[in-house]
Amino acid sequence: MTARLADIAAQAGVSEATVSRVLNGKPGVAAGTRQSVLAALDVLGYERPVRLRQRSAGLVGLITPELENPIFPALAQVIGQALTRQGYTPVLATQTPGGSTEDELTEMLVDRGVAGIIFVSGLHADTTADTGRYERLRAQDVPFVLVDGFAPAVRAPAISPDDRAAMRLAVTHLVSLGHTRIGLALGPLRFVPVQRKIEGFVRTMQELLDLAPADIETDLVQHSLYTLEGGQAAADALLERGCTAVVCASDMMALGAIRAARQRGLEVPDDVSVVGFDDSPLIAFTDPPLTTVRKPVPAMGQAAVRTLLEELGGTPAPPGEFVFMPELVVRGSTASGPRRP
Repeated sequence: MTARLADIAAQAGVSEATVSRVLNGKPGVAAGTRQSVLAALDVLGYERPVRLRQRSAGLVGLITPELENPIFPALAQVIGQALTRQGYTPVLATQTPGGSTEDELTEMLVDRGVAGIIFVSGLHADTTADTGRYERLRAQDVPFVLVDGFAPAVRAPAISPDDRAAMRLAVTHLVSLGHTRIGLALGPLRFVPVQRKIEGFVRTMQELLDLAPADIETDLVQHSLYTLEGGQAAADALLERGCTAVVCASDMMALGAIRAARQRGLEVPDDVSVVGFDDSPLIAFTDPPLTTVRKPVPAMGQAAVRTLLEELGGTPAPPGEFVFMPELVVRGSTASGPRRP
């Protein structure tokens, strides 16, 4: 019991005596402090005493496109923990192929009285989607935050990584290793992060290698799906065109690119260098360990929660985009390219 009190006290940032008073229902504890202790119980996995099991400050919906890509569970974990610490209960809703759509999940969450919703890589990132759905949600007085994909027409705060900077980091790294034939494997063109990655890639290739933008987009950019199989197909096409290095728009695609190289009898990184994007959990332990551009997931997740809670508290952030800088993480999947003539 003493060890448990110490854990809860440390998590909540209060004394063990305060934790004891809350657990025993004693008066003399501020409402905010009491809520912090209850949130610490939830975060640490301890069961609340029966008398303290009333509903927390409210439900907050989190809609993700899928959970197969490990970057989405990682982001969900950050957001869920941040919400729990503030006394909210996160409700994770995941789209499934042939199953629930984003609109259906949104309606379900609204019907259950959520205080707000966080959309991750949703239809707001699709330039062909109707943004009217978000205006209708706003008309219902349900605050929301968009993560990964900025839609200027939507009046809501958006949290994004700097996709253009991510490509600059990856390409600059590969050029410094001597690569001059660098390909880009990424998802469908209609998505905002894809368009931004292409812009950053083309601009950097043009500046560092003096290539024509039209030639870069025609020969060195390959669209596919954000899956291992999609990465394999895209990389195979790029390798066929003589690329000695491939930058991928996700770590999952990068693993597919490594498979494509090996099926051609090529070694990574001796013959082909591969760079991913995300720095997903466990990606440092692949064979070889993957060089990747780290998406700032902790900062983005915490910012999404903070922005939503500010609106719930009556001090909303102005509609617009908050952009977070990624970081290049060099591991074992990149090496020197062929020597220049």
